[in-house]
Amino acid sequence: MTSSIVVPPAYASLLTPRETECAIRLIKEFFQTNLAFELNLLRVTAPLFVPAGTGINDDLNGVERPVSFPVGAMGDRRAEIVQSLAKWKRLALADLGFQPGEGLYTDMNAIRPDETLDNIHSLYVDQWDWERVITGEDRTLRLQTASRTTAARPTTTTGHPGRSAVARRAT
Repeated sequence: MTSSIVVPPAYASLLTPRETECAIRLIKEFFQTNLAFELNLLRVTAPLFVPAGTGINDDLNGVERPVSFPVGAMGDRRAEIVQSLAKWKRLALADLGFQPGEGLYTDMNAIRPDETLDNIHSLYVDQWDWERVITGEDRTLRLQTASRTTAARPTTTTGHPGRSAVARRAT
């Protein structure tokens, strides 16, 4: 694991630690309220861990090692800390019966032991993620451009056999 954290000389926070926590809370509340309203999204609680070997946990680029542990109540079957929710979100959209024009968002928490540490990357991940059901007719550059305007990150579309396509925002 490498670290490239840079603290500028003479850095001093403008806020106390408590004020920082209050500011983080206010930003999160503002963000989730407005994101949900603008994109017709419902907040859904994401799993912190999933059963190992189910294919639900994405391994991102294929080389990250998930944090795993045995679950005694499940006969020591292994569970993994979630690294990405891409597959889980699509399953949740279908399982919860979302229709075109509806979607979900979540605040994912994860541990990524192989992350390169710097000023914006940490072992601990706390990120927003959303996914929305769209029809085949909605899979256009216009929809992607509108989503980019509404959200801070690019939108891509993916399709599933037998399901409507899904607009996805990666965080």
